[in-house]
Amino acid sequence: MWDTFLIALYAFAGAAAAGVAGAGVLRLIRRRSLTASVAVVAAVGVGAMLAGTLAVAWAMFLSSHDLTVVTTVVAMAAVVSLASALLLGRWVVARSRELTDAARSFGDAGAFAAPHGPATAELDALGRELAATSARLAESRERERALEKSRRELVAWISHDLRTPLAGLRAMSEALEDGVATDPGRYLKQIRTEVERLNDMVGDLFELSRIHAGTLPLSPARISLYDLVGDALAGADPLAREHGVRLVGDRVEPVPVEVDGKEMTRVLGNLLVNAIRRTPPDGTVAIAAERTDDGVVLSVTDGCGGIPEEDLPRVFDTGWRGSDARTPPAGAGLGLAIVRGIVEAHQGRASVRNIPGGCRFEVTLPAAKA
Repeated sequence: MWDTFLIALYAFAGAAAAGVAGAGVLRLIRRRSLTASVAVVAAVGVGAMLAGTLAVAWAMFLSSHDLTVVTTVVAMAAVVSLASALLLGRWVVARSRELTDAARSFGDAGAFAAPHGPATAELDALGRELAATSARLAESRERERALEKSRRELVAWISHDLRTPLAGLRAMSEALEDGVATDPGRYLKQIRTEVERLNDMVGDLFELSRIHAGTLPLSPARISLYDLVGDALAGADPLAREHGVRLVGDRVEPVPVEVDGKEMTRVLGNLLVNAIRRTPPDGTVAIAAERTDDGVVLSVTDGCGGIPEEDLPRVFDTGWRGSDARTPPAGAGLGLAIVRGIVEAHQGRASVRNIPGGCRFEVTLPAAKA
């Protein structure tokens, strides 16, 4: 038993010395190729065995013949181990370089394609992750292009919509200043109307900027949908009367929700105003609220005749106003973008779909906790 312990002790001492030396070499070449590191690891394994064998042979006073035999066997094992390590290292390095070349496509705004051929499990997992990242970057670039297009359109439309009322305000103020206005009271009333419209446009821009910046302040409170819809209907009733449109809100369930009352009233107000302006006289705009499996759904149905299918995905984009709404009083195309931003800030979603004779805007919100 004592002899076995001594053999193990001498073998461990020799192997430990080889291991420490190998660790030092690995530290020195840590920035070199993987092939060199793998070769050092293989050499450490063989060296540890050789060192342990030599230590035991020295302690046990083995014959020179036996020592030569052992050394020869270890040397042959070292040759095979180093050759295998070099081949493995070169293969791994080659796969890594292929992966590196494929990853350069990110910088060229291209799509990542994993190199063909076998690879280690780690490199294969890295390739799949790079492919997923490439797909996400492609989606991000597409969204960025769409947003940039929306911004350009918005700037163009805002410039047009600002120029028209400003020109009118200038003409009316000059007429009042020169005393050539035949009906000053009508001019003043029109000036006030234009100023209010410009003020609303600036307010929408400010609201949208806060939504895009993620700084929209919300003060959620428990509110009944019945009260929320009632306030929105009361605010939209004068405009509906002016356009000869009937407002209907008889399918509203008194379901509680936790929302910012002021912001959600603005959401419903924007949807109702949009529906009233698109519905012909003697038409009907209906608002409903009900609980579903997905949460609480608020819907506004109009009689606009429907939206072209190719335009449906863009309805909530910033600046979108449709092909027949490029002039005042249609607005700057911010209302529905604000609707989507406020709803998403409440962890909800906004959607639109065509129905016979018109379209239906739906807002889905999380139900209030019991």
